[in-house]
This record gives sequence, structure tokens and C-alpha cells, in this order.
Amino acid sequence: MSPQRLISVVPSQTELLFDLGLDDTIVGVTRFCIHPADRVRNKPIVGGTKTLNLNRIHDLQPDLILANKEENTRTQIEALQQQYRVHVTDMATIPEALSMIREVGTLVGRSRQAESIITRITNSLPAFPSDSASPSVAYLIWRKPYMVAAGGTFIDAMLTAAGFRNAFAHQRRYPELDPDALRAAHPDLIFLSSEPYPFSEKHRGEFQALCPAARVVIVDGEIFSWYGSRLLQAGDYFKNLRNQLDYYP
Repeated sequence: MSPQRLISVVPSQTELLFDLGLDDTIVGVTRFCIHPADRVRNKPIVGGTKTLNLNRIHDLQPDLILANKEENTRTQIEALQQQYRVHVTDMATIPEALSMIREVGTLVGRSRQAESIITRITNSLPAFPSDSASPSVAYLIWRKPYMVAAGGTFIDAMLTAAGFRNAFAHQRRYPELDPDALRAAHPDLIFLSSEPYPFSEKHRGEFQALCPAARVVIVDGEIFSWYGSRLLQAGDYFKNLRNQLDYYP
């Protein structure tokens, strides 16, 4: 029998559940689960992704919890696994994200809808060439201290899919950088992500001063880091971004 009381503690997977048509089955989300805005606003909040309110979750009595290895805290997820069925996802590539959509679709009894989403993503996500001639990108996710998305991350995979070259692909995960390390990388582009740190236009000058030869751009962090049905929007976003930067498809 398909789950009847779902809690998602991963924003991108919450959006996926709604896109799979499970509005009435979702009984709990985190405060960072903001999409789709018109349908998620009335759902009970069970804390933040790394600060779950376990008592609130107990009150909601879920029969399936969707979690993620990177976004949630291990001790909290292990505590929940003692009492509930918890599906923990872990992905760093686009194929792994598509497999996750398929797995979740099967778990919640929406296999047909999941396959439809996968097909639409596959058909809409162009594969731009990414090689040594591609523009290099320093993708900033945090400030004070500076942190970038490096190799082994989903963001790194999305940069490659968009036809860019990660200036920090030789490092792993999300290393901290000092200004000298950023300068030494000589990136062609600096992408300031809209999340998790809320970079905005006011921060561009700071990085332009550090790397005068680089072009500094504010980018949509959800497109680059959400690995659920948000991928449906990635193809058009990448095309528009490349056009904006004069790197034509």
C-alpha cells in the first residue's frame, strides 16, 4: 500500500512530491520547503532541514519520511529511523537525480508520473560541451568565510551540464577559501548563488574587486542545486544564462 502520511525534510523533494500529485498526502515539511508556494504554505512545519522538531514529527505520525544525506543531520535521521520508515537519498550527478525521482515515484505509488517527469527533464536538458576551453567558474555558496561548490557535488554536475568548467573541481565538496585562493584560481566567471547564502547585487562589487578580470553574476541557486522536478526548468535557464554571458548554445 502506498504511504498515506508523507513528511519531506528536503525542499527539492517536497516540490517533487507536489509535482507527483501528492498534495493531500503530504502532512509535514520544513520551513525551507517553499515551492510550490501556493500549495506548501498550509502544510505543518517540522523545523529546519538540520534542526528538525522530532516531537512535531511524532505528533504527525508519518508512514514515510523523505530525507537526504547531505541536507539533514545524521543523528536526527537515525533517531527517526528507529520509529519510522525513512528513505534517505544521496546524489551528486544528474543521472543519480533522475534515479532518485524514479525511486521516490515507486515508493509513493506514482511511477507513471515520475517517468513522465524524467522524460521531460531528459528532453529539455541540453548537453553543452564542457572541456578545457569552456569558461571556468568559481561558484560561491557562502560568505564569511568564502565557500565554493567544488568537485563531487550536484552543483559541479550542473555546471558541467551548462557548459562551464568548475575552477575548483580538483577540490572536494564545499571548501573554505581565503581571498588569495580565489584570486589564484583566475576564474573567468564568478557565480554568486542566491542560496544558501542570499547573495544579491550588493555583493558583486566585493568579488569584482578581488578578481577584476572575472565577470561576476548572480545565479539562481535553486536551479543549480535542487535535484527534483526543479530540473524541468534547468534547460531554459542554462540557455538564457549562456546567452546573457555571450556563450551561445
